[in-house]
Amino acid sequence: MTLVSNDPSWWPFINSNIFNNYWIVAAAFVVVYDWVLTLGEEIELIWTQRWSLMTVLYLVIRYVGISYSAANILGTTTLVSLTDAVSNIVNYAVNGTNVVVAAMLGVIMMARLHAMYQRSRRMLIFLVIIFLAANIACGVITIIGLKYDFVLEEVILYGIHMCADGSERDSQLLISMVWMLNTVWEVLALCLSVWIAAKHFRDLRRLGPWTGSTIGDCFRVLMESHVLYFASFAGVSCLQLVTLSPEVENQFDSVAVEIFDGVFEILFSVQMFVLGPRLILSVRQYHAKLVAESDAETSMNSIFFQERVHVPTSSTV
Repeated sequence: MTLVSNDPSWWPFINSNIFNNYWIVAAAFVVVYDWVLTLGEEIELIWTQRWSLMTVLYLVIRYVGISYSAANILGTTTLVSLTDAVSNIVNYAVNGTNVVVAAMLGVIMMARLHAMYQRSRRMLIFLVIIFLAANIACGVITIIGLKYDFVLEEVILYGIHMCADGSERDSQLLISMVWMLNTVWEVLALCLSVWIAAKHFRDLRRLGPWTGSTIGDCFRVLMESHVLYFASFAGVSCLQLVTLSPEVENQFDSVAVEIFDGVFEILFSVQMFVLGPRLILSVRQYHAKLVAESDAETSMNSIFFQERVHVPTSSTV
């Protein structure tokens, strides 16, 4: 049911909502800007290459991220009037996207770890079990939350259309459970990556600098992108942990809390829809660099051979 009110006590809520909209638009701008920035490499390294599971995951995450940003703006903007039903549909789409994209990023992480562990079958089985357990639990918790807890209602305050939280239960426990499961998975993935990378770098140092230099560079590329991704995840997790605090939640009109929420929106979008696709793009960039260097070396050897060797074109009897 739509609530219409001109009560001055709503002004802190109105100002907080409008301020939060700016952050959501900024987060959407970051996602779109990164897409434009990497569009050339995407066409060269993704669209024109042989299609695989990683190709599909990259494209889905990248373009779902753009759609997610648009839906997020639509669900919070004060310029468009949304009914309760439409508001809840947008809410379901946004929260469902979070779970699906998180699962896709988990698949990407599994593929990277599987490759780093030299396609170990035991490691793959271990990762699949942990991944399925965590993501099935997150999916069930999200469905429960969307069905019973996360309900949005349209409110019209001083002629401004907004969506207000009409939840009847405390949803913080469900959000905390999802946060804990995702944190366990990401920490496990980071620990496994660091351990195998340290082992390989130690072996390379023992065998000599010229032994397996390509493998060492590949591990360096994988670790750089993984550490950057995990750093963004850690930042998002810390901010989410702060915002889940009951004391912080009750101070929605505080400037500090609004800034925390805004930074969380931007970091969350960067982690999911910017650094997530770059986990794949960085590997494709490194592979393209290796191919280019190999072609250049072959070309130089060919030129050197042609300059040094004279091939007769005719003979006299």
